[in-house]
Amino acid sequence: MSIIPPSASLVRFDNPTLISAQTDRDRKGISGGMGGKQNEQLMDIPGMSPQLQRKQQTVKDLSLEEILDKILPPRMTKDPNNSDLLYCQRISSTPATRLDVINLQEQLDMRLQQRQARETGICPVRRELFSQCFDELIRQVAINCAERGLLLLRVRDELQMTLRAYQTLYESSVAFGMRKALMAEQGKAELERKLVQLDEDKRELERQLKDTKANAEATEKKLTEQRQVEERKHMEEINFLKKTNQQLKAQLEGLIAPKK
Repeated sequence: MSIIPPSASLVRFDNPTLISAQTDRDRKGISGGMGGKQNEQLMDIPGMSPQLQRKQQTVKDLSLEEILDKILPPRMTKDPNNSDLLYCQRISSTPATRLDVINLQEQLDMRLQQRQARETGICPVRRELFSQCFDELIRQVAINCAERGLLLLRVRDELQMTLRAYQTLYESSVAFGMRKALMAEQGKAELERKLVQLDEDKRELERQLKDTKANAEATEKKLTEQRQVEERKHMEEINFLKKTNQQLKAQLEGLIAPKK
């Protein structure tokens, strides 16, 4: 049974083991085999500070399997044919040779090409493959030197934490930009509604101005006609009075002339 196919990860895994057939080694991740040999290689260094001694003691208390489990936790899966059977698959504790490193590099290049990873810029595929390659290198180093492996593990965790922080910052900035864009879009829609309303008000005012001008012209024309009529009446009255005045003068002269 192969839980993790060789092509699924660049990290080397052991063959899966049935947990029910294992001791506490698979249940708790504690083993005395190679881990005991590894602990024998961890020796105190004269002149080491108490803090470093405590850290070294912590490393000495960890078995090789526990250190490897920190790189990638064991993977548990159920048998597809029997759900009661639970299998465990751990990172391999087999030391790597120079040929293994060369094969790892070739596998990395091949996977990058097969999965069409981008050479530059942000690429989740490239990041995943290089993370697997880094985990495999940490595994190889940790087998030969536990302290160096744990230090590389800290470096990996710090890089992952930094990447997650940048990812969170990026997502926050994208969300902020989206909110600003939505606010701007809403403001744009409001301005467009105001513009439409102002256009309607403008057309209404133009209509009112046109009506007012028409009324003013009609009123002016009516007043002009009334003035002309009144002027004609006034002239007719003046002419009538002049004519009456002349007739009265003529009659008056006719009355005065016989007396003389």
